[in-house]
Amino acid sequence: MKKHAITLKPSEQAILSAAATIYAGYTTAGRVAEGEEKSWLTTSLKQAIQLALVTDDAVQADGEFH
Repeated sequence: MKKHAITLKPSEQAILSAAATIYAGYTTAGRVAEGEEKSWLTTSLKQAIQLALVTDDAVQADGEFH
């Protein structure tokens, strides 16, 4: 098996964690059929990114000045 070197920045790590949680929910609910995993992973990631964008719009983080 080929090994991959992956380095994620903190924001990427947070989105990955959210996407993994979303994907776990789909698998637990029995929505991920065999052979459709990649599609559901993509869906979960897109939803996690949407959550991050909505959060960024709604919350002013420390150090952000608008």
